Amino acid sequence: MEHTYLRFECADSFGLTISSCSSKAPSSNACLAFLGGHHYFGSARSSSASSSSSSSSLSTTLLTTAGSYCTGWNTRTCQPVLRLGHREHLTGGVGTGRALNSDEIVCLDVASTTGVEDDDDDGASGGVKVATGWVDGAVRIFDLTAEEVRQPRHGLSHSLLFGGGDDSMDAVDDNDGEDNFLQREPLVLNGHGQSPVRTLCFDAANTSRLASGGSDGSVVLWDIVAETGIYRLLGHRGGITDIVFVTIGGIDVKRKVDALITSSLDGLVKIWDLDAQCCTQTIASHRGEVWTATCRNLGSITRNNGSGDDETNAGDRWRLITGGSDGQVRVWAVETPQRLLDADHNNSNDDDELMIDAKVNSDNNEGAKADLESAAKDNICRFMGCLLPPPNTATRQSSEKVVTIRYHPSGRYVGVLRANSKDVDVFRIRTIHETNKKRQRRLRRRQDKAKKQQQQPDDAWTKGKKRGLLDDPPEDEGDHSDDNNNNDPLAVDALVDPEHVKASDEFEWITVVRFSHKVRGFVFVPNSEKGELARVVGALSTNALETHKIVRTRKSQEDTATGVGAILITSEKTVSMDMYGHPTGIRGVALSSDDALACTVSKSTTKIWNVKSRSLIQSLDPSVSTSSKSKNGCYGLCTLFLPGNGHVVIGTREGHLLIIDIASGDVVFAEASAHDGAIWAIDIKGPSSSVDSSSVSVITGSADKSVKFWAIEEQDSDGAAPMLVHQRTLQMSDDVVAVRYSYSLDPAKRLIFVATLDSTIKVFFDDSLKLFLSLYGHKLPVLAVDASNDDLLLASGGADKTVKIWGLDFGDTHRTLHGHKDSITDLRFVKRTHNFFTASKDGTVRYWDADRFQQILILDGHTSEVNCLAVNRTGAFVLSGGMDRQIRVWERTKDIVFLEEERERELEQVFDNVSNRNERGTAGILDSKEDDGEMNDNEPQSEAAVKKSIVSISAGDRIMEALEQADQERKETLAFRKNNPKKEKSPNPLLLGLEPAQYILWVLKSIKNAELEQSLLLLPIRHVERLFYYLILLLRSGRGVELCSRVSVALVKIHQNQIVASPSLAVPLRELLGLTQLRLRQARDEIVGYDLAALRLVGRTATARKQSTTQFGQGMGDSLDIWAGMGLGH
Repeated sequence: MEHTYLRFECADSFGLTISSCSSKAPSSNACLAFLGGHHYFGSARSSSASSSSSSSSLSTTLLTTAGSYCTGWNTRTCQPVLRLGHREHLTGGVGTGRALNSDEIVCLDVASTTGVEDDDDDGASGGVKVATGWVDGAVRIFDLTAEEVRQPRHGLSHSLLFGGGDDSMDAVDDNDGEDNFLQREPLVLNGHGQSPVRTLCFDAANTSRLASGGSDGSVVLWDIVAETGIYRLLGHRGGITDIVFVTIGGIDVKRKVDALITSSLDGLVKIWDLDAQCCTQTIASHRGEVWTATCRNLGSITRNNGSGDDETNAGDRWRLITGGSDGQVRVWAVETPQRLLDADHNNSNDDDELMIDAKVNSDNNEGAKADLESAAKDNICRFMGCLLPPPNTATRQSSEKVVTIRYHPSGRYVGVLRANSKDVDVFRIRTIHETNKKRQRRLRRRQDKAKKQQQQPDDAWTKGKKRGLLDDPPEDEGDHSDDNNNNDPLAVDALVDPEHVKASDEFEWITVVRFSHKVRGFVFVPNSEKGELARVVGALSTNALETHKIVRTRKSQEDTATGVGAILITSEKTVSMDMYGHPTGIRGVALSSDDALACTVSKSTTKIWNVKSRSLIQSLDPSVSTSSKSKNGCYGLCTLFLPGNGHVVIGTREGHLLIIDIASGDVVFAEASAHDGAIWAIDIKGPSSSVDSSSVSVITGSADKSVKFWAIEEQDSDGAAPMLVHQRTLQMSDDVVAVRYSYSLDPAKRLIFVATLDSTIKVFFDDSLKLFLSLYGHKLPVLAVDASNDDLLLASGGADKTVKIWGLDFGDTHRTLHGHKDSITDLRFVKRTHNFFTASKDGTVRYWDADRFQQILILDGHTSEVNCLAVNRTGAFVLSGGMDRQIRVWERTKDIVFLEEERERELEQVFDNVSNRNERGTAGILDSKEDDGEMNDNEPQSEAAVKKSIVSISAGDRIMEALEQADQERKETLAFRKNNPKKEKSPNPLLLGLEPAQYILWVLKSIKNAELEQSLLLLPIRHVERLFYYLILLLRSGRGVELCSRVSVALVKIHQNQIVASPSLAVPLRELLGLTQLRLRQARDEIVGYDLAALRLVGRTATARKQSTTQFGQGMGDSLDIWAGMGLGH
């Protein structure tokens, strides 16, 4: 009989404030967004009129990408208030379906629907849509209602053990029994295959439209209402870094251009016409990869002009700002194409174009020039220059790439961030009046300088004087106060026509915001306090958030010659949210004896967590006082709880041993230089009996080639604080990597396992420290050891990627297990079993059976190395921590694991990864090499936004299976009626008791709209013919008119060639066309007719009530209610 196991699934993860890029998840600019989106206070990448009144909960709730979650933080209280996650659905129907998704969120964007108000109106409706892009290529959209937006505190902890059972109140009592994570299912859109989604952007003018860009260089436009992709834009050869929706065209232009601007790592910025589904302009002036692009309409900005009146800039003033690996920040004016302006002002341009075409045919040179002029008429973007900070700033001298550019929601400021930098440069955007004054002053200085040069014709350079090596080059014409010199960014500025408005005319550098650590991304706060110009929130590389405010300050009078203090614009740090996550990778994790608390350690930080609520209890920065009376931080490597769960012991890389009081957060005992090297392992020996607790001791293993034993004693007579007293030392021949006690209660049989750097494991008796066994077999150092609860088996894992099972009776090797792809960092047995968990640098946690020598489960979820494990006393859950700075909770479920199914799923995953490397195959790879990165003019620039996935393949199989079952049912029904004309055939339970046509409709309705078109692509022509037959039957009866019409149109578009070549489909198609038109017309008339009839009834009733009120209501105190009796009154 095959042995059965219970499945472990990821229930939750915590400890991550902002996720960083990993081997799977690329870096993204869209990692921060305020809850509320474009409707309330605009967007950093798209324009919209900022609302005059915005909810405080919207403007203070910041969404961040935190691993598998999208976490919302209150920027005022520095507390997490919202978490959005997606349940993982494994293939084959295995698992509970409630586990946390093991993939990672790369980017996000927020858009709000109408209806959310500031006041407490019970009738307010609407909400917020949060779009998230994932590593697996999916776009998941979460809907938040108005009530959830106003009070966004739900779903902060998730448990598989107590999610729906009788003990749910005990498990989630901190959340009032709510677990919205279990109740919410987002909209899932698949269009990028297995390529990660790098960026997302909602259309501010139409929030039902969403654009996503992937690492494969494709841009997909989605219709959220229809839950399907509209089309895919092709043309980029590198990953998409930013997307912006733009509507170009002023009041005097009849046709407005619905455009989309995309930037890519191929060094190109493309402007797409969404109506024509083609690229209208390609900007190739960047010298390297383009990492960010942002655009906004500055024409509707209203601000005070200094005279007391508000100045409103009318018209469109779109400004596109791009940044790339060359370190330059370029500004582009997005204008209406000249061809549209000519078409509106002169309708006789057709004759001119014919004349140009004739010249092209007559002269090749003139024809090429005419082609350039014709192409220039379609250009939308015009270069304006570069943004440069002052010469005395650090960012001016930096050559790092520009990674993030963001507009303030009000459109008054713009921020620029460079890679590996702590500084964000902030520029102020001048009004049109200020811009014109700046431009006129620049032109006036340029004219004055030109006159001076004309008055001095006998210049040394014109006389032919020999130029020396130290002589300055001749100055070009222009105002060098704005154009500066001919360095790299300024040489680009020289290409701008001096008569046009330059970037230096519109943008003015005001200050630099300096954060405490390197910044990964930033966003402007929509609302600022009184006396502040703006607020900036930065996502730091240390897993923290930091808020700075930009204010005006006045210098003291002593610093100025005039005696009047000068006004400066500076930034000040207001809030730092660094408590809820480790700044570096987690090196050790330990559970208390009652499994209520968890302790995690990393570089200079120790944190105590409540396991049940996932909340932080203490965040500590332990330090040790040295002889010079200075305190030095400690790098924690290992930790454990002392008996009583009131104190934790930490072993550090510096060789110190610290005891920390959890209640006060103070270091109550510090054994400085307990070892001469790093303390790599620590373990505690339990009491020999429940009565005698004096035998409890701590063992430590260090890189100084020694194992030390420490007794736990009390510092004071009242027993307020414990201390460690050194008892014995076991000297080894090499560095000690891991130590562990056995679980025997008999002191004579208790063993000590010591793993050293020479790839051996030595077993000693605890009482005498005599050598019992020497275990050889690992080819590389052993990094983790643990024994079973009955002391029969010992398991070890090392840097050679293998797990060895040893017998403790004779020290023989039972089996060597392979599976991990990198070094094994930790190993833990489940109490009272021979099953154990292993953690590895390959980012996985694996579950093994030491009796049957087989792997049970692979637990994916970490995005980096997994360093440590902690198993609770009953084996109900496991904690794992790694270099990705998050702690994942793996809980045991009631779902049974079948090993054969697990092996099949692993093979399917391997095949899927191989097949998704390049869907075009070998021929496509060879073709791409021949193209040499150039886009062929004959290639299409757009295609259908569908991608093959496991869900769509299974949906196509379901449709084909349903068609075969329906045909079989029809045949059986006809045969039964022929043999039994007076009897009715009983319903078929395989068809859910439905008629064949109704069953086909039920199957079609069960398929998601996003997967319907892709599933129809899999149908062969024979099944298409049968599906046409059932669609005709459904349309005849008037069932599922909308769905049947959509399926009919999709089938005709997909299988057009086969349908045309099949004469037998001519008659069914003709009938299908007539029925579709008839049913759609009837549905339209019915819906519109009901609406018109209702409006007419309301109008007649209102007129009658008004007349009756006029005639008989005079002298009455109250007028009659015209909505009474219609369900529309109060």
